[in-house]
Amino acid sequence: MGCCTSKNVDSEAGRVARWRSTGIVALRDSKLKAFPDEVLDLESSVRTLDLTRNKLVEVPVEISKLINLQRLILAENIIERLPMNLGKLQSLKVMILDGNRVSALPDELGQLVKLERLSISGNSLIGLPETIGSLRNLVLLNVSNNKIKHLPESIGCCFSLEEIQANENSIEELPSSVCNLVHLKSLCLDNNSVKQIPPNLLKECKSLQNISLHGNPISMEYFQQMDGFQEFEGRRKRKFDKQIDSNVMIGSKGLDEGVDL
Repeated sequence: MGCCTSKNVDSEAGRVARWRSTGIVALRDSKLKAFPDEVLDLESSVRTLDLTRNKLVEVPVEISKLINLQRLILAENIIERLPMNLGKLQSLKVMILDGNRVSALPDELGQLVKLERLSISGNSLIGLPETIGSLRNLVLLNVSNNKIKHLPESIGCCFSLEEIQANENSIEELPSSVCNLVHLKSLCLDNNSVKQIPPNLLKECKSLQNISLHGNPISMEYFQQMDGFQEFEGRRKRKFDKQIDSNVMIGSKGLDEGVDL
């Protein structure tokens, strides 16, 4: 028994030493119900933390000790809320919370000014905080499969946004500020209740190549009458021509992925 105990201690010490040297903590499918203290004790050493597919109910306030954390992956747990001091993770670039039970994001989300990718699909969100507009480096926003009724006007201040995925929600219309997103390439709003989009969207969003609106009460004729439709069509066709020239496989939607209704 003494030998086994010694080996377990050595194994644990070795694991912590590896985490400290690599900065990567990966504990997927480990049946965890709480954040391990030995991980939180590593503090500034942790850069990536992946606790996918565990049984975590909450994120502890002590997570703020991980001041150099860049990637936080907590998908497929049973987390219901996030701590307000989450905003102290000033180095965070990627946060993935897909498949949890989060119903609201704290206002402090806006303090994560380096955040580039935020994915929180398959939760219970009914909205997003106005402070999301402070995320000027955000490139991807995925809030699909929630209960969101509208996107905040401040989203137009996320100037780096290239992709918005908001499928399977209850969105009826988009804020006019979306027209400010000059780098936006893809807008996916399948299975919502969208009746109209800002009239200048196609004209102002000069990088837009893909709009997907399956399962919404809106028609192709609506788009064809919008200012900038022909320019938009040109961009999305060039995108697919380039993919074909590069021998990139195209899915079953094929060349209809421009305005996909």
